[in-house]
Parts: sequence; C-alpha cells; structure tokens
Amino acid sequence: MRLVANIKERQASYRALDSKDKKTYWKEFALNNALYFLIIVAVIYTAVQNPKFVSTSSIVNIISLSAANIPIAVGIAGCIVLTGTDLSAGRVVGLTACISASLLQAVDYPTKIFPSLPVLPIPLVILIVVLVGAIVGVVNGFFVAHFKLHPFIVTLATQLIVYGVLLMYIMLNGNNGQPLSGLDQSFKDFVTGSVLKIDGVPIPNYVWYACIIVVLMWFIWNKTSFGKNMFAVGSNQEAANVSGVNVAKTIILVHTLAGAMYAVTGFIEAARIGSNQANTGLNYECDAIAACVIGGVSFVGGTGKIRGVVMGVFILRIIFVALNFLSINQNLQYVIKGLIILVACAIDMRKYLVRK
Repeated sequence: MRLVANIKERQASYRALDSKDKKTYWKEFALNNALYFLIIVAVIYTAVQNPKFVSTSSIVNIISLSAANIPIAVGIAGCIVLTGTDLSAGRVVGLTACISASLLQAVDYPTKIFPSLPVLPIPLVILIVVLVGAIVGVVNGFFVAHFKLHPFIVTLATQLIVYGVLLMYIMLNGNNGQPLSGLDQSFKDFVTGSVLKIDGVPIPNYVWYACIIVVLMWFIWNKTSFGKNMFAVGSNQEAANVSGVNVAKTIILVHTLAGAMYAVTGFIEAARIGSNQANTGLNYECDAIAACVIGGVSFVGGTGKIRGVVMGVFILRIIFVALNFLSINQNLQYVIKGLIILVACAIDMRKYLVRK
C-alpha cells in the first residue's frame, strides 16, 4: 500500500510540473541513469551477436562469478560509506586464500606445505582466516580513526605489509612459492559442490553462502545501531560525534567487518581457484570498488544500500562476461573497465553537486 501511495505521489508531482520542468526532469533522469541504459543496450547487443550469452549455463556462470565477489564488495562498501576506501582488500583475499588452502590440503598430497598437519575442520579454518582478515581491518581502522590518516595511505601501507606476509607464508617449509593446490575433497565439496541444478547446470554452494552474507549485511546496515552510526559518521563526523556516536569505534568496527568479509572471499577463492599463489586476489579491490560505485555507494559518504552493491556486482560481471562473448581483446577490456569506473564516479559526483 505504501509503495502504491509513493508511486501515486510521484505521478502527481510530475503532473504538477510545467513543460520546461518536465524536460529538465527527464534530462536529469537520463543523465543519472545513463550507465544503466548503456548496459541494457550492451546486453541486448551481446545477446543478438551471440545467443549463448543468455543460455542457462551462461546465466549460472554470471551468478556464480558474482557470488564469489559479493563478500569483498559488501565489505569495501562500508569503507566507502565512511568516505574512504581499502586498497588492501585484494591482498587480504590472497593471504586468506593461501592460508585456507594450506590448512585444507589433502593429507596424501606430495608437496603439502605442512606435511604433519591433518586436514583441519572447515569451521575452524573459516574462524582462523576471518580472524586474520579482521586483524588487518582493526589495524586499518585504528590508524584511520586515531591518527586521522587518510584510508588511501593506511590501506596502501597495509597492502604492502600483507603482500610481504603472503610471500613469506608461501615460502614456508621449503615450498619456495609453489602454488598451493591438492585441496581436500571435503573442502572442494563444501565450497564448489552443488545441491541444486537448473537445466542440468549445477549451482555452486558458495552462491548460497553469498546469499546468507547479503542478508546478514543488510541486517547489520539497516537494523542495528552500528549501521546507523556508520551512515551518521559517513555523512558528517563532527555532527555524529556531537550526537553521541563513538566515531573512532565505528570506524574501527567498519574496517574490521570489511576485513572479515575479505577473508570470506579468500576462503571461497581458495577452493574455487584450486591453485593459490602470490597473485591470488590481485586487483580484486578494483572490481569491488567499481561495483560499489555503480551500485550507488557514494564516495561523498553516508550513502549506499546493500541491494545496490549486489546489483553493481552483477552489472559489472555481466559486462565482463559480455566482453568475452564478443571476443573483445583482453587488453581493451581493462580500458573499458576503467571507463566504466570513471563514468560511474562522474555520475555519482554530479548527483551530489545537484543535491548540494
């Protein structure tokens, strides 16, 4: 009933505008949603050029690839809501992926990095990697909150630190940087196994884990005092502080939660990739940031929705898959990705300036 009332109210407001205002309305609408219109056109064009793009296997593939990136995206979205960012996200994914793989290698694997270690229980490994990710998040949040350093500088530093730790980790016990593979079957079944098929195409289990994370993060953002404080701090730190919000604590908690989400991504990637090395997670933060901006999470701060982040992840993945179906050169894909980020940021800033 409320939705119907809102629609009727918008229609009534639109009818009340004169012809000049209506033209301005449609112009603003077109500019603010230009990226979505272009994506719709691109999807239709790709489907016409290559009908396999809309096949069941292709759609499931897009869903699966999106699900694998949702945890890191919803994690970094919180940092963006605080008018910051997190350049360490991809390296945290790589470190936690390698830790997960090393602790869940099959006992009989010839080059097992810890030969005397049995296959640990999966819940214990999840707890370990989430703790590792959370520690990195605490460090990021602490320096941002208490030393008033820009998140770009702090996370650039921790990105290098985490990468150094990762390089040392994969050198342990004479591994000499070899890819960590030979994962135990129970681990692969837990992450990449399937309990449901569509037209014979299996849907990986990590899709359901991503759904759980989306619901959990939606609840945290919208139904808890922590979520309200996060948006208050992102909108105006001084006003939030005057209102009784513990700004430093909120910033640290947001980065801690983000680190935990990166770790979940790393755990999933470990099994999804199957062969983990130093470059695992490289530039993952770029895709996550792009997805957040496309989904309406503003760098101006205090603005963003979980459903928007999820939509941004799907849109970005659709574009990448479409480029592959159109046989676009891999090098050109980087150019297109950069242009998408640039256009999305420009539209976002324009919306802010119009509101201001």
